[in-house]
This record gives sequence, structure tokens and C-alpha cells, in this order.
Amino acid sequence: MRIKPKKIYEIVAEHLYESIKNGNLPPGTKLDSIEQLALNFEVGRSAVREALSALRSMGLVEMRHGEGTYVKHFDPSLMAIPLSNAILMNKDDIAYLFEVRKILETGAVAAAAEKRTKKDIADIEKALKAMKSARDDREKGEKADLSFHLAIARASKNPLLATLMNQVADMMAAAIRETRRILLYSTDNTVDTLYQEHVTIFEAIKAEDESGAREAMSLHLSNVEVTLLDSLPGQ
Repeated sequence: MRIKPKKIYEIVAEHLYESIKNGNLPPGTKLDSIEQLALNFEVGRSAVREALSALRSMGLVEMRHGEGTYVKHFDPSLMAIPLSNAILMNKDDIAYLFEVRKILETGAVAAAAEKRTKKDIADIEKALKAMKSARDDREKGEKADLSFHLAIARASKNPLLATLMNQVADMMAAAIRETRRILLYSTDNTVDTLYQEHVTIFEAIKAEDESGAREAMSLHLSNVEVTLLDSLPGQ
């Protein structure tokens, strides 16, 4: 079995991750500049940027415009998420994740439109309402967003499909977290637009419109993928 070598940015991210985890970089600490970190690790600046983006997607650091990067006051439960599942700010990783999501979720949403029950509709709508009420609360919005997608998988009535979705849930959560962070500071795309895409998906499921549901989900996932790719340094 061939072991895939780690990318440089992954090594940098893991080092910083461990320093945050063990308290060497406590919440509130300002990290060195990208240039200084690149010198410290003897790597290129692009590797440092990707590493910081990965940690940001986990909610471990925040980048303040004109000020620098700071370690956040984090939820200790985040430390249970493997770093490898949170490193999504790499073009290839994003492409792989969304290829899987498009295959799984467009099929799941079409099946849900055909097989959903009243309880399924209620569960999906509950997540949608939670998403709307959490417009200004990014953490609650992230949880509601993930719940929405997992509820659709359950509504497909295919237990294997639901299991597969749960297996990539951590990576989905990291992608959702980063997407919502980006949209909060975007002038072209907003959290409201993201919410409306979910409404369109829900309405198609409720109307038992399989093709409409599939199309709405495909459009939503493509838009999210583009949002993430456009946020990458050098893209």
C-alpha cells in the first residue's frame, strides 16, 4: 500500500493545530505575519496561507483585515474533529469533496422528493426555519445548514445513502462553516442568497418535483463550490 505524502501546508497546519490544542498558542494570541511564519517553517508563503485557511475553516483562528491572524476562543469539542477532515482550503480537496456531494446529494434529493413523508417534510422545514432564525448567528446557521442536508438524506429512505452522507459530515461541516464566513463579508453573495437556495430545494421536495429538486441541489452545490474556490489565495 502506497502512503500518500503530506502536502507542505498540511504539515504547517498540523504544527499550528497542535500548538493551539496544547495551549502553547492560547486564545487571543496574535500569530506571526505570513512572511515570518514562512521563514520560521522554511516554506513558501502560499503554504502558510493555505494552512491558516484550514485552521480558519475549523474556527480556530480569525483573520482580521489590516491587523493579522488571531487564535480564537474555541469550543473544545472542535478538537475532536480530525485536522485531515477540516483541511478544505485546497483546490483539489474542494473539488473532490464537491464531486462526492454532487453524486450523493442530487440523487438523495430526487429520491427524497419521491419518497418523503410528512415527518421528513417537517424535519427539513425545521432545519430551514432554524437557518432563517440564525441569520446573524454563524454557528447556529452552520448546524442548521448541515441538519438540512442530512435530513434530506434520511428522507431518501436509503439507509446506505444516509450512512455515506454521515461519513462525510465532518468535511461538509467544515465547508459550510467556511462558506458562511465568506458570505458574511461578501458584497456579491449573501447569507440570504444561500438561504433562498435551500428554500428552493425544500419547495421542490415538498412538491414532489424530482427533476426540480435535483436541479436546485446541483445549482446550490455548484454555487458553494465556486464561492470556496474564489476565496483561495491566488485563485
